Amino acid sequence: METIETGTRIFLAGASGAVGRRLTPMLVEKGHLVWGTTRSASKAEDLKAAGATAVLVDVFDADALSATMLQTRPEIVIHQLTDLPRDLDPALMSEAIVRNARIRDEGTRNLVEAAKRAGARRLIVQSIAWAYAPGSLPHDEKDPLDTGAEGPRAISVNGVIVLERQALEAPMDGVILRYGQFYGPGTGFDTPKSGASVHIDAAACAALLAVDRGAGIYNIAEPNGQVSIERAIADLGWHADFRRTTP
Repeated sequence: METIETGTRIFLAGASGAVGRRLTPMLVEKGHLVWGTTRSASKAEDLKAAGATAVLVDVFDADALSATMLQTRPEIVIHQLTDLPRDLDPALMSEAIVRNARIRDEGTRNLVEAAKRAGARRLIVQSIAWAYAPGSLPHDEKDPLDTGAEGPRAISVNGVIVLERQALEAPMDGVILRYGQFYGPGTGFDTPKSGASVHIDAAACAALLAVDRGAGIYNIAEPNGQVSIERAIADLGWHADFRRTTP
């Protein structure tokens, strides 16, 4: 007898990253069909164990990415790709910032083009909540980003600006999650940092909720006086205290 697929078809780019590892089983538990990308064969086994179909592909290989997405035909594409060193090692961050900005620019462009060809109807992307220009606090989503930044911060902010513009201009529903700095399992940090922070489980939960609701930009952080999270609470039904009950 032919198996009839149920659930939403989701392409999760960066499924083996900090958010992706927590998000993948959450999507599967909700009955979604998940294709998760990784560049590592060993991490592919972890994705399979979590209930996803592992996809070995590099986001910078536009042709391979497009072919893979055409084959899977996702309804929703979730962009959780980053390229940062373990525990954000300060000695490695200068080079990592450049690589990360490339993902936000070229990687996002390749994802958007592949999603368009595959007929995806919704795009959810990871952004950051500490790219705002100096101004009165807390920042809400209408506040300008820091286009006057200099040095390494300018590289990060400019990458974010390009990322968000591509997501909002794509011919599909776009959701931008401006995350605070991560802490919790797999992040290298057990407690919140100063400024905007968010537990990795709550970050993953925001992406899970955005599968079915929301549009535009949302700050995703714990209440801290730095950024307003009222819109995420109202539109997504998101709560900063969410934690997974399983490891």
